[in-house]
Parts: sequence; C-alpha cells; structure tokens
Amino acid sequence: MKPIGILGGTFDPVHFGHLRMAIECLERLALAEVRLIPLYALPHRQPPRTAPKHRLAMLKIAVGTVDNLKVDDCELRRKSISYTIDTISTLREKNKTMPVCLLMGTDAFNTLHTWHRWQSLLDYVHLVIAERPGVTPIPEHAGISALLDKHAVDDATVLHTTRNGKIFRLQIPWLDISATRIRDMLRMHHNPAYLLPDGVIDYIHAHHLYANS
Repeated sequence: MKPIGILGGTFDPVHFGHLRMAIECLERLALAEVRLIPLYALPHRQPPRTAPKHRLAMLKIAVGTVDNLKVDDCELRRKSISYTIDTISTLREKNKTMPVCLLMGTDAFNTLHTWHRWQSLLDYVHLVIAERPGVTPIPEHAGISALLDKHAVDDATVLHTTRNGKIFRLQIPWLDISATRIRDMLRMHHNPAYLLPDGVIDYIHAHHLYANS
C-alpha cells in the first residue's frame, strides 16, 4: 500500500516553496497523494494574519488540478489550536493500516521537542525531513538527536512496508521563499511574481489581502 503524505502550515500565503516540497516528496517517495492541511491557529504564536476562508481558497487555487495534491481542511473545521498529534490520531482512527508520512523541513524537525506530545508522533506516522542539497543539519536538542539515531532509515521503501515509526531524510531542491517576505512585498506594493502562483496573486489583489499586514 502506498503511503500518503501530509504537509501542514499556515499557508499565509501558499507559495512555490510549499508546492515544490509537496511535489518532490510525492514523486520521489512514490506516495499515493500529499494532503496539504492549513492550520487554524498555532500554540504560542500569533494567529495567521489572513482568515481561514482566504487561506483555504488560495491553497485550492494553488493546487488546482495537480494530480495527487489534495487540500484537507480538517484543522480549519476544528476551529481550535492546531496540534499535529490530534490530526494524525484522527487519521489513524479512520485508517489503521495505511502508511502515513508527515512531511516537514529541517527547521520544524529541529524544534520538534516544542510540539505537543512530540514523543508520540512516531506511534502514528513516519517523519520525512526535507533538506537542502548537500546540507545535513544535526539537531541541537538531545531528545531530537536520540530520536533520529533510533529511527532513521536510508531506504525509502521502508516507508511503504511499515505503517509508522521511521524517519527518512530527503534532499530536495530548495526554494528560498518565505510567506513573511511575500507579505512584506505586498504591503510595500512590490510585485511578488514568480514566488507564488499567478492565480493566488490575483486572488490576493481581488480580496485586498496583506495590503496592511
């Protein structure tokens, strides 16, 4: 059974960095699909600047008809603090055997110890860490280093033959794009072309988003 991938984020706004990571993981790991999950609100951080309905709409525009990239609004429907452990445990209740890969960048992995019930994540999913080519960061937190030492695998096929519990590092082309930079550009009325899909830019202008962010 092919695994599915899940990629969470505020997507405020979604950009080509998010989308390229999703496609690289989809194709190179031979996933059945990647579900992009916009978060409602993050613990200990300011809420997203843009309303959930707009972030969801932009994500749907960005994904468009790309095969096997899906948008999942499960966390927006909960309308509460978004804890990844809640999402993956709910997913497990619906499908107890399908392998699931939680996709993340190195920054997210290196701060995994700040996540709610982070020690339990591998009870539900595999972790896939998307890294810059030629760069293999070493986590500074002892608990994260120990987790990596214990669960890391070099063969991606293991993600297909086991349900959960492995960590795989995947080096992908890295697009140095940030949503913060895009918001700043829009606030200053600069052109963000080639950083995010044209349809998303059109939506932003049509709804006057980020003009004062």
